[in-house]
Amino acid sequence: MQSIRSVLFTAAVLTITVAAFVLTASLALALAGIAAVVAIGSAIAARFNAKPMPARARPAAGHEGKMRIWNDGRGTIIDL
Repeated sequence: MQSIRSVLFTAAVLTITVAAFVLTASLALALAGIAAVVAIGSAIAARFNAKPMPARARPAAGHEGKMRIWNDGRGTIIDL
């Protein structure tokens, strides 16, 4: 009787251990899948972001690139 009880207890412990392993592995796989989807979505979103354009000043009509700087008594004025 003692050996049957020992065999059943060992089988129960092995069953619980395997079930815990399967649960942990499936949760880890689900977490890895979610992380992969988020990473791929982030990469795709970054690809569609507008790239910064350098700002360039266009010369005003009649100035043809001449910059005028003067002081009116209240501060320096720079006319591009």
